[in-house]
Amino acid sequence: MKNLKEQIIELKKEKKAVILAHYYQEAAIQDVADYVGDSLGLSQEAMNVEADIIVFAGVHFMAETAKILNPDKKVILPDLKAGCSLAESCPPDLFKDFVAKHPNHIVITYVNCSAEIKALSDIVCTSSNAVKIVESIPKDVPIIFAPDKNLGKYIISKTGRNMVLWDGSCVVHEAFSLDKLIEVHKLHPNATIIAHPESETPILETASYIGSTAGMINYVKSNSNDQFIVATEVGILHKMQQLVPDKTLIPAPAKEDNTCACSECGYMKMNTLQKLYDCLINESPEINVREDIRTKALIPIERMLELSK
Repeated sequence: MKNLKEQIIELKKEKKAVILAHYYQEAAIQDVADYVGDSLGLSQEAMNVEADIIVFAGVHFMAETAKILNPDKKVILPDLKAGCSLAESCPPDLFKDFVAKHPNHIVITYVNCSAEIKALSDIVCTSSNAVKIVESIPKDVPIIFAPDKNLGKYIISKTGRNMVLWDGSCVVHEAFSLDKLIEVHKLHPNATIIAHPESETPILETASYIGSTAGMINYVKSNSNDQFIVATEVGILHKMQQLVPDKTLIPAPAKEDNTCACSECGYMKMNTLQKLYDCLINESPEINVREDIRTKALIPIERMLELSK
């Protein structure tokens, strides 16, 4: 394992490549990455990349976003099959019809969607800036929010905006068991529950803090408590534990009985250190976005990045 990590680091320099990784990637991948972050941080980092090759250790829509922002750079993904249940819940043809049925609505889409969906949008958001972006829209302008209905419901609760929601969701964040969470909290009564806004409403109602993966990390760092139950994909615990080595981090339990007793994203975990090495060697699989879609999708992404400064 150590040798493979060293080879990846050498290859990175040789090929003038940069590795961008999401917090949900396996620990070994996070350890060799140049930057580890959430969707907003990764989008901002992708804008400033000077390398010739961007290796995106994440899922397909994230690599697409990097390509939309960097059309002249080669963007590669360790496993082309690393998709996203949330993105897949919003097919472009059906969404186009949905938008047509709601004329005069501003279309705000969560970054967890395909390039085709972004191209049908007025502005993109992430869980870090979703509330701010919705609040930037005049109150008399109706809004369509897609694809995550749970994030949409959370934004409605925070802003009071009556948005039209697309019926999409993330299987990872819908996998948390409220009953099991209550049982875990009984075992750790002093632990603070923190949750990602893609989780279902009953989970969010138990949480003392709701935020993006980066927001959750910052909260744990700054909060005086030393025990936390974390309701998001378990990969976040690696970076979080590095930053707060003296604190106890407990993954929120999933409905399904599995070996990790947590909620894992099978798509995120499709990328491995070996696949990362192979894609650097072969400079493939490469991500490409059709130019007409890329130019349309770029507009709502740039609007988001401008509002996030």
